[in-house]
Amino acid sequence: MPRERIRFAQVRRHWSLYALMVPTLVLVAMFMYLPAISGVYHSFYRWDGDELATYVGMRNYRQAFGDPELGWAFVRVGILFGASLFKMVPSIVTAVVIHRITRDRLRYFYRLLFVVPMVIPWMVGLLIWKFFYNPVVGLLNRFLSTTGILDILAAMNTWAVKANVVESVIFQVGRNPAWLGDSDLALAAYIFWGFPWIGVIGVLIYLSGLEKIPHSVYECADLDGVGWFGKFLYIELPLIATQVRINLVLLIIGVLKGYGLVLVLLGETGGPGGAVMVPGLYMYYNAFVKREAGYACAIGILVFFVILALTYVNNKLVRVER
Repeated sequence: MPRERIRFAQVRRHWSLYALMVPTLVLVAMFMYLPAISGVYHSFYRWDGDELATYVGMRNYRQAFGDPELGWAFVRVGILFGASLFKMVPSIVTAVVIHRITRDRLRYFYRLLFVVPMVIPWMVGLLIWKFFYNPVVGLLNRFLSTTGILDILAAMNTWAVKANVVESVIFQVGRNPAWLGDSDLALAAYIFWGFPWIGVIGVLIYLSGLEKIPHSVYECADLDGVGWFGKFLYIELPLIATQVRINLVLLIIGVLKGYGLVLVLLGETGGPGGAVMVPGLYMYYNAFVKREAGYACAIGILVFFVILALTYVNNKLVRVER
């Protein structure tokens, strides 16, 4: 269907409505587009983030491509991206379970339960998980010690060392593991964060797609003898492909450019030995700790192109039938 072109006479007639958009456009340009343009500009300079700026051409980009620490940061973020793909499953399953509740009031009650946590500040949840990982008084070590799982992990670790499966001793009897203070455990602890990985926003997005499925589709499936898993595989999952693609785009952007969680849990160095140093945090570290803001801008541009490429691949692979 061809789009209707906006004529100048219409703009002149409704100029007051368009004038209301001007402050928004000015603020978006000032606080979003202008910093982005500045980042591209300063990526070609040796810049300390303040005044000293010397043009160096493509040197920052050559340094980035030859930086082994940045390479390992992309490897770690690849591991985190794979883990995040797996973490999408609980949200999808939870949305389907809530959608299949037949009683309207009960379904509304469960949807409300997923909205309430959104009012809790993000930082509060991070600090709770940081306390959860505390090696002395944390709930995780208390649970492992009380149930005897820690002794089992220590025995398995000892066997793995003797069998040359692993080189280092991570778990020992009588010693609480430092989940965020051990380079062998920091990445695993970071991945485990948020268990059982039911994202509030993700569940609500999937529910919005499931609510659009006509009830007649389920009636036809019942007549054909389709079971509960068949309904999920052949009806619900294909019809929420749009929502899955949206969440995948948000996931790609969040994993590649995000570093706030690592910064709060593990500090600006990404934990012991930089075990969880990711590109976003490495960019922050170079800009505000090493005062190499020009190099940090170049890293940011590279991250942008990686996000752009992965988003393009996602849009090609996850096709939505209309």
